[in-house]
Amino acid sequence: MIKEAICEGVDVEEALEKAKAQLGVTETDEYEFEVLQREEKKKFGLFGGKPAKVRVFIKESVENKTERFLRQVLDRMDLADIAIEKVAGEGTLDFNLSGEEEGCVIGRRGETLDALQYLTSLVANHGDESYVKVTVNVGNYRDKREKTLEILGRKLAFKAVKTGKKTSLEPMNPYERRIIHTAVQKVNGAISWSEGENAARHVVIGPDPKVAKPNRRGGYNNRRGGGKKSFNSNRNPKPAPNPDRVPLNEGGATGLYGRINK
Repeated sequence: MIKEAICEGVDVEEALEKAKAQLGVTETDEYEFEVLQREEKKKFGLFGGKPAKVRVFIKESVENKTERFLRQVLDRMDLADIAIEKVAGEGTLDFNLSGEEEGCVIGRRGETLDALQYLTSLVANHGDESYVKVTVNVGNYRDKREKTLEILGRKLAFKAVKTGKKTSLEPMNPYERRIIHTAVQKVNGAISWSEGENAARHVVIGPDPKVAKPNRRGGYNNRRGGGKKSFNSNRNPKPAPNPDRVPLNEGGATGLYGRINK
């Protein structure tokens, strides 16, 4: 991002100082300038004459412009006491916020924090050819939230296998929905998909019709140790699903996202 200022003055030196002041350039900052017009004195002290005009410009880094934007937003939210810690990596930019009013930054179920991250990411990638992944976090909130969603997804997946009923979750953003989908994928006999539009889009968890087969009572055959078996049209025996067995794809790379329907 290039910041620039064009100013006039009695001479080049005065115009340059005005432009530097407008940009907030200090003695230690690096900047460039070009003379657009040199001053011309009036003839006979009465006619003609032109002021000097210069253009001063500095190229602001992605890290600095993004941090400056985040700081401005927090100040407008009356959260000037929130401290910003910046960590820049290869194609990544992480901001960790801390302070007494962390709850105001996080918001209900992280909605405010997600909005800050979204807006900051837009600023970081505006006008630049390379993409930078931006993360805005408060302490270890996102790690805690991810663990909570993983536990919830697995719990409801086992419940779907056991009861044969589906469960609809509250609306979530795409990142959180993917966490749920991944957790459900690790439980054989359960499947998840997304329903709804825009802000109302949510995850539904239910039994996998390709694995779980209902019995005559409308439930599922989940007896341990050689319970009843269901048979298909070709009369080939097929064991009933057992929710207490070891989950498939536990952390493996194969099949982790195989049945995810966003």
